Amino acid sequence: MVRRRPVALTTAVVLGLEAVGVGVLHWVLGVMVDRQKMSLDGLDPHLMAVSTWIGGAVFGAYLLLCGFLLLRAALTDRPPRRLARILLISAAVVHGVLGAVAAALVSWAAFATLMVVLGLIVLALVSYAPDRPHAPAGAEPPLKPTTP
Repeated sequence: MVRRRPVALTTAVVLGLEAVGVGVLHWVLGVMVDRQKMSLDGLDPHLMAVSTWIGGAVFGAYLLLCGFLLLRAALTDRPPRRLARILLISAAVVHGVLGAVAAALVSWAAFATLMVVLGLIVLALVSYAPDRPHAPAGAEPPLKPTTP
């Protein structure tokens, strides 16, 4: 049996570290674009650098928010609510898509890293799944006994 709290706490820490890494990566890329002073089809290099910094900040904040939601779930030991679950599911989808892109363009190590984070997010979501019994498709609910 998987313990919910350690999984959620580990995933929150990993997402926090990933948010910092994404922010630093975008900052470095923005500095590189700004220092090249080359336009891309007439675009201002400074504008491209600023947009890279803003994109990194937004993506980093998104990852930090997902990490915070999992940290709150770990501390309270309650499942995330609907909006939090939607955000965490979207983070899992983003990691899956980025993993596919990383496998094609970056390296297998980047792919493996993203798949580990994806697995942690999915494990946290599944471990906090509602405890409702699932009936087979097409099955009718059991009849309640009637008392005269």
